[in-house]
Amino acid sequence: MNLRSFFVACLFLIPAFAAEPAPGLNLFSPNSETTTYLMDNDGNIVQTWESAYRAGLIAYLLDNGNILRAGKINDPYFDGGGAGGIVEEITPEGEVVWSFELTEFVGLLHHDIEVMPNGNILMIAWELISEEEALAAGRTRANLGAGEIWADTIIEVARNGSGGEIVWRWRVWDHLVQDVAERRPNFGNPADNPRRIDVNYLGSGRTDQADWNHSNGIDYNADLDQILVSVRNFSELWVIDHGTTTEEAATGSGGRYGHGGDLLYRWGNPAAYGRGTVDDQILFVQHDAKWIPEGYPGAGNILVFNNGDGRPDGDYSSVDEFTPAMRPDGSYITPITRAFGPRAPVWSYTGSPREAFYASFISGAQRLSNGNTLITDGPAGVFFEVDAEGNEVWRFAYGSNVFRVHRHEAL
Repeated sequence: MNLRSFFVACLFLIPAFAAEPAPGLNLFSPNSETTTYLMDNDGNIVQTWESAYRAGLIAYLLDNGNILRAGKINDPYFDGGGAGGIVEEITPEGEVVWSFELTEFVGLLHHDIEVMPNGNILMIAWELISEEEALAAGRTRANLGAGEIWADTIIEVARNGSGGEIVWRWRVWDHLVQDVAERRPNFGNPADNPRRIDVNYLGSGRTDQADWNHSNGIDYNADLDQILVSVRNFSELWVIDHGTTTEEAATGSGGRYGHGGDLLYRWGNPAAYGRGTVDDQILFVQHDAKWIPEGYPGAGNILVFNNGDGRPDGDYSSVDEFTPAMRPDGSYITPITRAFGPRAPVWSYTGSPREAFYASFISGAQRLSNGNTLITDGPAGVFFEVDAEGNEVWRFAYGSNVFRVHRHEAL
C-alpha cells in the first residue's frame, strides 16, 4: 500500500451532523519522522517537506509555501522530553533556506516556536543552572537530586541572512521567590509574591529531574504585546510582557504593563504560588495554550489541551476554554490573597464517558472559524473535530505520535 492509500484507509467516515468540518488543509509533523505532511480533509496528502532531522517538535506553514520546522539534533547533554535544538525554513523541494541553532549560552531549544508579525521568531529553550547557582538562589538541596536545573528561557530571534540573532530574552531565573533561606536572594512568601516563581515548587516534576518547568507551548498576542506560555510541570499558563527591553525583562519593573518580566498573569494551579491546594487545581500537565484569534467564536479567550494526568477524580483529558481576568487595557486582575481567576472554564470538551478520551502527553487544540474545535490526541496520532456541542464531525487516524496538527483554513 502506498503512502497516499494508507492515509485514505486511515480516514474514518463520520456520520453527518448539523455542523460540518471546517474546510482547509492540515499540517502535521510526526514525532519520529523527518517528513512533514500537508493533508486535506479527505486524507489526501497534497504536499510534503523533507528534513535531515526528526521533529523537535512543531512545524508551521509560512505564507510563501515553505515551512518553519523545529528539528531534533543529537545533543548528548540535553535529552529531555520535547528536545529540539534547531529551527529550519524548508522549501517544498527540501531546500533549507534558513536555520538557527542556539549558541549564545549553554542550553537547547525545545518543543515549540511562534512566528511574530514582524517575522521574528519566539523560541523556548532550556538554560543550564549549576548546582552552585541553584543553591545560591534558595533551591533546597533536597530538590536538587539531579545536581543542576534546566530552567526555561524565551528568546526572540531575528533573521540575519541565512541565520539569526537573539534580539530579546526573558528568563525564568530572573523572577524567583523562595521562603527557605532568609539571607539568600528573593526571600519571601510565594503567596505574597504571585508574580514570581517559587524556586522550590516541583509540581509534576521530581526531585531528581533537571527539567524543572518543561514549557511546551508558546503563543503571542500582537495587540497586547504579550506572550502566553504553557508550563507543563507547574500545570499552569503564564503570561509575560513582551513590551520590555531585555534589561527590563530581567527585573520586576518597566515595560508596557509596569511589571518588567514578572508574570502578568498565571492560571491553572494556585498551589504553585501558595494560594490553593489540589482541590483548586484546574489544569493537569496541559499543552498548547493559545489565544483564540479575533473574528473566531470565543475571540480573546484562551484555549488549552488539558491532558488530565493526575486529576483527583481520575485520568481523563479535556479541551478547556476560559476567559482570563483581564481589564480593558490588557492588564490583569491580581487578587490580594485569592488565586487568579476565573474559577472555571466557559467551555469544555470531554469524552463520553470522559475516561474514553485520555492523552497523557503532547496533544493540542485549535479553535476554527466556524466555531468547531480541532483536537490532537498526540500519543495515539488521532485528529478529530468537534462542534460547540461536542459532536464529532471529522476524524483522522495517523497512528503514531504527533505533537499537534494545525488546520490552515485560508488555503
